[in-house]
Amino acid sequence: MRRIVVMGVSGCGKSTVAAAMAAALGLTMVDGDDLHLPASVAKMRAGIALEDADRWPWLDSIGRLLAQPAEDSSGGRVVACSALKRAYRERIRSMAAPLQFVFLDGPAELIEHRMALRTGHYMNPTLLDSQLRALERPGADEHDIVRIDINRPVDQLLAAALAALQAAGATA
Repeated sequence: MRRIVVMGVSGCGKSTVAAAMAAALGLTMVDGDDLHLPASVAKMRAGIALEDADRWPWLDSIGRLLAQPAEDSSGGRVVACSALKRAYRERIRSMAAPLQFVFLDGPAELIEHRMALRTGHYMNPTLLDSQLRALERPGADEHDIVRIDINRPVDQLLAAALAALQAAGATA
């Protein structure tokens, strides 16, 4: 079963890329935002940054979801999840390995611009700074992560992500 986590800070394009990737690979896509506890969503709407204690149950939900066989015949899942810290990625790995992460990375100014254009999302744009501070960029020893520069159109992001996953042996 294929398990792919599209990760990065809010506004980097996780949900968009994850949906496109799932469609291209014939997998099921799940937006990790939909798995947050209501109290966490309320905090984010109010501009209050989540703490680790808020995130552990959410990460456990994502890990359990990834570990379960897909309900359909897709053979796997693509989940959009920030996975900002190494400990968060380790938590997901401990429940659902093997898996592959696609890290969507780019300049804060571009992400701020994208967040300003977005409507209907509960994530308060003022929280981007806290996400950027919390982000622990993947280390060279995290061999299950490919980094994709987000400074390009979605179709090019998708093509780059799929090529990187194929090179890493994750979509074969």
